Amino acid sequence: MSDTVISVLMLTGVFLTGGAAYVFRNGDRRRALLMLVAGLVMFANVAVWLVPVK
Repeated sequence: MSDTVISVLMLTGVFLTGGAAYVFRNGDRRRALLMLVAGLVMFANVAVWLVPVK
């Protein structure tokens, strides 16, 4: 189950980052920045979940 959640978060982060680039090209900077931040937060969550714990 957790592998599925991590995979979905990674895919969503990639799509949000790509969508941010697309929206930025169309001129909506605020929405692009918010999408980029949301994608980076998802990547950070995955990184935190995958850090090994002693």
